Amino acid sequence: MYVVGITGGSGAGKSSALRALERLGALALDCDAVYHELLAENEEMGAELRAAFPGVPLDCKAGREKLGETVFGDASSLRDLEAVTHKYVIAEIERRLGRWRAQGGGLAAIEAIKLIEGGADRLCNVCVGVDSPEAKRLLRIMERDGISGQQAKRRLGAQKPDSFYRGRCDYILENTYDSVEAFEMACKEFFIGIFIDQA
Repeated sequence: MYVVGITGGSGAGKSSALRALERLGALALDCDAVYHELLAENEEMGAELRAAFPGVPLDCKAGREKLGETVFGDASSLRDLEAVTHKYVIAEIERRLGRWRAQGGGLAAIEAIKLIEGGADRLCNVCVGVDSPEAKRLLRIMERDGISGQQAKRRLGAQKPDSFYRGRCDYILENTYDSVEAFEMACKEFFIGIFIDQA
């Protein structure tokens, strides 16, 4: 089975790249979505998080949002959160990959903003970084999350610079497109080109 890792900063277009691979027949694994599923359903992870963040209710959407607010902008709290969550997310990703492989699946994709830092890159045959001009990323984040330009800038400022991905990924996919549809089409052609090169 061939596994593609997709990473990059917020608003770069990772989700569009993941959808393009899904349309090519890949099992699409969004690590953020997996994390939220586990946050709601995995009792063992929940127990560890309650021990690390006492007083933060995790049994409701508001509580989970509060957890996000608690760690945002606080490097120490974020490290505490990731020390718990990364291991559970990777274990679940591995489980889903194994099930897909057993079903005869030949292509899978893992999308995560912290694909490399969290260790999920070791599950991938190739890692692709998605990059986009900051102005476009800011607009996408504001529209997607309903936040102000200042909040979006603060979020980008807390993330890894573009050079981090350029220095660690096998390929860089540039998103300079004005529409999601155009970028997804470009992604599809990009990934087909990778698969031809690897064949």
